[in-house]
Amino acid sequence: MTSQYQCISIPVTDELAREQIIAELAAAGYDGFEELEGSLQAYVPGEIFDADTLHEILGKHNLTYSKSTIEKQNWNAVWESNFEPVQVEDFVGVRAAFHPPFTGVQHEIVITPKMSFGTGHHATTYLVMQLMRDIGFEAKTVFDFGTGTGILAILAAKLGAKAILAVDNDDWCIENALENTSVNGSQNIVIEKVNDARLNQKFDVVIANINKNIILDNLPYLADDLEPGGDVLLSGLLKEDEADIREACGKMGWVHQNTLERKGWIACWFRQ
Repeated sequence: MTSQYQCISIPVTDELAREQIIAELAAAGYDGFEELEGSLQAYVPGEIFDADTLHEILGKHNLTYSKSTIEKQNWNAVWESNFEPVQVEDFVGVRAAFHPPFTGVQHEIVITPKMSFGTGHHATTYLVMQLMRDIGFEAKTVFDFGTGTGILAILAAKLGAKAILAVDNDDWCIENALENTSVNGSQNIVIEKVNDARLNQKFDVVIANINKNIILDNLPYLADDLEPGGDVLLSGLLKEDEADIREACGKMGWVHQNTLERKGWIACWFRQ
């Protein structure tokens, strides 16, 4: 398991440039981001850090960076100093254990994020949760591809899903998702480590909040994973990705239901 991460500090204030950099770094294996005033902090496992890739991505925006090492045992302290509760309308509240409980929300999720992606702060997670409000999960089966913290799988459980398979390819995410599902009492979620979406079972709802390239690479597998009449939620996508995603999903026989946008990011809902 990864014991060290590289923290890349990038001085960038333009919001669109910042979101584009996040998308490109996520595709390159970066799995943690903090948007600070005047800068972006990006985190990548030390063993996959590649200076050439980083220079190529930042060079498009004429940006520089500084690099430091963060130990695994320090990560909780980093999050506790920065993690604020997130509320998605009156639908769901996401908080850490050290925050007071929410009032006036239908569902509450307690997350200890560690290095895993998915706290509700990022627009993509927020948007998927918004779309989940419009889908009936009662007694359905769910596949959460790229679960990160497990937050979307936990919400699916709270919405009445009967069985959920949540997967990721990162040991840290698996560890964190197991912890978070336990804290939230989500006993019907199975957490597994996988490298792609090839499975031998079908699901009523498929969720993939990752990035455009991984989604497109796995789209045929996700189509095989979906029950007839099932719902698909896709995110980790920028606004300019929508046309390509809708075209590719149309070839799978999926019918577009809705797209939500937030801060230049989108989440798309399709139905088989």
